[in-house]
Amino acid sequence: MPGGSRDLARLRIALTAFFALDGFVFAGWVVRIPAIKQQTDSSAGALGLALLGVSAGAVITMTLTGRLCRRYGSHPVTVVCAVLLSLSVSLPPLTHSAPALGAVLLVFGAAYGGINVAFNSAAVDLVAALRRPIMPSFHAAFSLGGMIGAGLGGLVAGDLSPTRHLFGLTLIGLLVTAVAGRVLLLQEPPVPADRAPSLPEAHRPAARRTGGRGLVAVFGLIALCTAYGEGAMADWGALHLQQDLAASSGVAAAGYACFALAMTAGRATGTTLLERLGRARTVITGGTVAAVGMLLGSLAPSVWAALIGFAVTGLGLANLFPVAVERAGALTGPSGVAVASTFGYGGMLLGPPAIGFMADWFSLPAALTSVAALAAVATAIGVCTRRTMGT
Repeated sequence: MPGGSRDLARLRIALTAFFALDGFVFAGWVVRIPAIKQQTDSSAGALGLALLGVSAGAVITMTLTGRLCRRYGSHPVTVVCAVLLSLSVSLPPLTHSAPALGAVLLVFGAAYGGINVAFNSAAVDLVAALRRPIMPSFHAAFSLGGMIGAGLGGLVAGDLSPTRHLFGLTLIGLLVTAVAGRVLLLQEPPVPADRAPSLPEAHRPAARRTGGRGLVAVFGLIALCTAYGEGAMADWGALHLQQDLAASSGVAAAGYACFALAMTAGRATGTTLLERLGRARTVITGGTVAAVGMLLGSLAPSVWAALIGFAVTGLGLANLFPVAVERAGALTGPSGVAVASTFGYGGMLLGPPAIGFMADWFSLPAALTSVAALAAVATAIGVCTRRTMGT
């Protein structure tokens, strides 16, 4: 294997490690939220306001991180954000009030948002250099890291205090950063001659004239539609199974697990799918499958049919976000990644409360069909942008 190919392979492994670490750390924090709530003696409302610190920090930082990546490079910014993420995850157990918790979560959210933009920007450069659609594999690592983090957190929750558990995440995070970060710091990001090599020639002049901003926003909408579904499934899927279909607590909890497992499997096979179908067909097919799956999951009269629907939805949504972020980054670099990521994060924030309001107005099954509606919107965008999206 040529030296350049070896360097790119090492870079891919290092970036995969950072994606997995991000999911692992974030999931480890999430499973300890109940214990932190008890420790800070917070009401549900106060805890909700404190948790907004994660969202606020992430959204504020994402645009700034795009600028930092352009100035200093995505590799150093990824390493710095990974260090900050690893250190900040140990802070919530040290707080004893909701305002203090909100303050440290603002830092944690800033690191979380920053590393997402930075390593996605680095991944976009690597995808262009390899000329292979490997973006889904990175997001599969994130999903797998999250599943491992949540599972491990559940296992140790009864034996380790939140302080010890999250400090352990800090140590793991710093160790991974030391090993994988060395690869990133020693290698310059691969910069292709054309940041959008797969863009059809006829569309390149227009993209240059407009700076790709309009298209970046359109790809951001795909990310929003996908993340809306993820947020809705995480917060409302189990309740739908238990409340509307009389599932037991254990079966209800399996609902999101089916969705998450299917999404991880879909992303793990995403590169092969993209190589066979191309980006546009992958988005069109994925959005269609997700819409059908969510209609089944939300309207099915039986638990098992709903679980199948949740799994089908996960498979359909799996590769939409990676494609959207990669296309946005290919058009305008880190700023495009920042815009698409912000759209996506906004969708994840919008989903749960929107479902709640619609459930009050109509019913929870009817509200969950909005996930299918937005998946259909992603499909429509894929149809309208199939030439620009490339193969």
